Amino acid sequence: MRGERGSATVEFTWLALLLLVPLVYIVVAVFETQRAAYGVTAASEAAARAFIQSESPAGAEARARVAARLVLADHDVVGASISTECRPDCFVPGSSIVVRVRSTQRLPLAPDLFGDPIAAFDVASTHTEPFGRYRAAP
Repeated sequence: MRGERGSATVEFTWLALLLLVPLVYIVVAVFETQRAAYGVTAASEAAARAFIQSESPAGAEARARVAARLVLADHDVVGASISTECRPDCFVPGSSIVVRVRSTQRLPLAPDLFGDPIAAFDVASTHTEPFGRYRAAP
């Protein structure tokens, strides 16, 4: 038993590195996913409210896109697609606006393989805002 002398500090350091580095990466990846999810959710809500509050149907879609882009920029979400749909018609009392925001986020430090990231995930949000049953159309 004489030759079994070692240093617990070295063993602890290596074990901590081997376990801590993947744990930190997982935590960062979860935070990135959550950030993107919050971003598209807030963007769809802001876009729907901006659409409803617009004074004319002609500028409503542009106003909604600007509102969504501002919120997405605040959350550092890039490359999102924004779509709007009026049910049954736009600016008709009792109707509603549906806004969908979709983005593909890549995980941190994920390499690109032939131009596409290997580890990417889609986040999407749909928000429906009523125009109001007792509201006058513009």
